[in-house]
Amino acid sequence: MLRIRFKDETGGIHLGEFADGKILLEERELSINEVEILPPTQPSKIVCVGLNYADHAAETGREPPSRPSLFLKAPNSLAGHGETITLLPGVERIDHEAELGVIIGKRCRMVSLDKAMDVVAGYTCVNDLSNRDDQRKEQNWVRGKAFDKSAPMGSVIALPEKVPEDARITLRSNGRTMQDSSIDNMIFSVPELIVEITKYMTLEPGDVISTGTPAGVGPIHHQDVVEVEIQGIGTLTNKFIKK
Repeated sequence: MLRIRFKDETGGIHLGEFADGKILLEERELSINEVEILPPTQPSKIVCVGLNYADHAAETGREPPSRPSLFLKAPNSLAGHGETITLLPGVERIDHEAELGVIIGKRCRMVSLDKAMDVVAGYTCVNDLSNRDDQRKEQNWVRGKAFDKSAPMGSVIALPEKVPEDARITLRSNGRTMQDSSIDNMIFSVPELIVEITKYMTLEPGDVISTGTPAGVGPIHHQDVVEVEIQGIGTLTNKFIKK
């Protein structure tokens, strides 16, 4: 089952079931064109994982980490499917990064490996935007990673059991494939990431873990249309402009 979070014509915010291009909400059936698609969750935080694919570590010239490399994005980073995003002014390079997003379903701390998937509500697509100009100048990556609209995600939430363990993860820029891999190429699996993160912090319902990106990271330009597609989930699409 796929779920989608949206705002209807009255301004009400709902979570409905998405199937065959239609949204099902109680007794109503809505067209996707009748609603505003919202980010699939309202997290208190987005926990991001760096260098979680060996090929991406190689393209950056770094060794794969011995434990997950973690950083945070705040709720201001959210952007939704179909949203046109204005690139940061005065920044020469902002890169796209296709990632599997894990949405947390229950408050959790110190989760064991065998219970890790019990706290997962679903999966979604994430584009972890990176401001390389500033990321290269700082250690904590606030400017480089946590700027406004730096975490587009959506369009839907898929139940984990509906997503193959070797699901393809693909990113296209203006129709050209730039990233193409499989989520089973992650160095640290989803359960391993949950175990590590919850050693240090409490995850709240709606929080997101963005699990890292494969090789093929590249710059976004004015008027680019970028699509992140993950097998079993669907596609996240955004247009980018520079003012």
